[in-house]
Amino acid sequence: MRSRIRALRLFLAVSSCISRSEQRKDPLKDFCRIFGHQTTVVDRRMIVDGGLVNFAPLSASSLNYSSTWMRSGDLNNTNEGFPKYVTVTKNESVPSVHGGVLWADATNKQVYMYGGEFGDGQPQDFQLWFYDLEYDSWNTTSPSGSNVQRAAWGAGAGATDQAKAIGYYYGGYLTNASVPGYGAQTPLSNMVVYDMIENSFRNQSGPDNTPRAEGVMQYVPVGDAGLLVYFGGLEFPNGGSSRGPQEILVYSIGDDLWYRQTATGDIPEQRRRFCAGLAHAQDRSSFNIYLYGGASIGDGVGFGDVYVLSLPSFTWIKFWPRPEDGVGATFPHHSLSCDVVGNSQMIIMGGHFPNMTNDCDMPMVYGQHGLDLGKNNPLGAKWASYNPNLTTYQVPTEIARTIGGGPTGGATVTTPVAGFRERDLQVQFAREYNPSSRTPTRHLPLETGEPAPEPEGPSRRAVIGGAVGGSLGALLVVGGMGFFLFRRRLRNRVYGVQQLQSRDDQPVSEIPSHPRDRLRLYTNVPAQPIQHSHSQSQIQSSGSPPSEWSSQWGSPVPEYYGPSPQQGGQGDFSDTKHASLMQPPQELPPCPEPQELPCTGPKGTGLPCSPSPHVRSKSKSGTSNPVAARKASKSATSLPKS
Repeated sequence: MRSRIRALRLFLAVSSCISRSEQRKDPLKDFCRIFGHQTTVVDRRMIVDGGLVNFAPLSASSLNYSSTWMRSGDLNNTNEGFPKYVTVTKNESVPSVHGGVLWADATNKQVYMYGGEFGDGQPQDFQLWFYDLEYDSWNTTSPSGSNVQRAAWGAGAGATDQAKAIGYYYGGYLTNASVPGYGAQTPLSNMVVYDMIENSFRNQSGPDNTPRAEGVMQYVPVGDAGLLVYFGGLEFPNGGSSRGPQEILVYSIGDDLWYRQTATGDIPEQRRRFCAGLAHAQDRSSFNIYLYGGASIGDGVGFGDVYVLSLPSFTWIKFWPRPEDGVGATFPHHSLSCDVVGNSQMIIMGGHFPNMTNDCDMPMVYGQHGLDLGKNNPLGAKWASYNPNLTTYQVPTEIARTIGGGPTGGATVTTPVAGFRERDLQVQFAREYNPSSRTPTRHLPLETGEPAPEPEGPSRRAVIGGAVGGSLGALLVVGGMGFFLFRRRLRNRVYGVQQLQSRDDQPVSEIPSHPRDRLRLYTNVPAQPIQHSHSQSQIQSSGSPPSEWSSQWGSPVPEYYGPSPQQGGQGDFSDTKHASLMQPPQELPPCPEPQELPCTGPKGTGLPCSPSPHVRSKSKSGTSNPVAARKASKSATSLPKS
């Protein structure tokens, strides 16, 4: 009996040590993998928020943790060949989700967070949170459009150029991890639209009543006001099938029209939870959307390849690996992010590797990999380190030999093989998009050109003291120096120059190895989730400075940054890959039953419903068949930002 008691005490002691050890994991020092996160690029900074993380060491039984930190990368400086990152702690009231989107207002230097699931399965009531890059703080705002619900795993995009600041989120799911007290998972068929300037939400009808999720939507700067191009993912009229990437949906922002267009060429396999980014030729004769990775629709471990959808020819081109690349196995992963920087490079971050159980994903650079979209580097390689000075896109030969032209553009194939289904879409591509300039709608202290206060020197202090009096002079000196130090501290935080501080005293939020994910790509799942509270640290505006990558952690990373979780490499520019131990594909669960959703009601988004726009498609007889030909309402009540 005593031996059993001693054994029980020993077990509890060990369990307590393990629990405390897991809570003290450092988001940078102990980083191994990240997936399901949200990213955006604004003001030469890469913002990474939320997601699920694995900490080192990694094994088949490792747990996933909710990432309760935000990370900010300086795109003007590199660390080990990639942007240098700092961590920004978040108050526990700020949501930490996976499967959402970040919308950037570049002019006002703010980033809005929408959608996503809570890792602990305890979602909050919806609030629209935004991150202020100037003051390094999280805040909420109260937009018009009541009863907004938080969707997850939809397709997010932002038309956030100098002319407008509008966020879009098409499809996705409402789940009991995204909406408090929600029932069975419900796929959506509508598009949520948020106007950052007017601070208003509206519900935009989709191209049809078919719910969709886990695809990609890309903003293309062409036409009257830009286009949104959607493809991939799941459709739910047939129990979670997909028409494949040859079926392209295009939404014209300027005239509220949906179009359908069939793509041809080297069609990629059906997939979901992949990522994509766009680069355009210098003369804008082609707009090339690079697709990477993804999970399988049916059986299989997923994909680790790169395809390009070239517009306006709507041609699919396989970019990597090709026979001339000499590559064997790739490294499939999904739930990752792609961000194009300078219309020339795409930073691919994170992802879940279902066939790799023990390897971390380039931990010293936070799981980043660089795709040189135009192979504009000394070796002409596709995978390369990040170059902060590269801002020119050259159309690579893999694309040019299919659509014509050369490195700077001059594409000669500018229509689909069978022509456009609708001439109006062709007209949109023929129009150059020239956005008007936009000024900030708030005061930006670091961008107004006002001189920064300088510290007072001894002689200056003496003059002030003699003229105004000792006590008043001292007060002015202290106030001036305090303001200067505040401004300098603010600048340091914004540009990430402060030194790393340990986060060992901050717990992380632990969840089982995906309790509700539709992919079921995990093994050795514990019977019950082990839950910890979110980080108790304060909002960064008044808390400790952000932390920075440091080379003191572990051995230096290799110079190769191809898309694999292993740590071997062959130089700054290399396309040679290592072989990967492939494991048998794991079974995917059946997809949710299709449900037709009204625009309002307990199962819908709860937003005001706009009338359906024109949906252009080609009938069997070859004639134009507009569906639900009512113009979408553009009216939105303007509310002040909180």
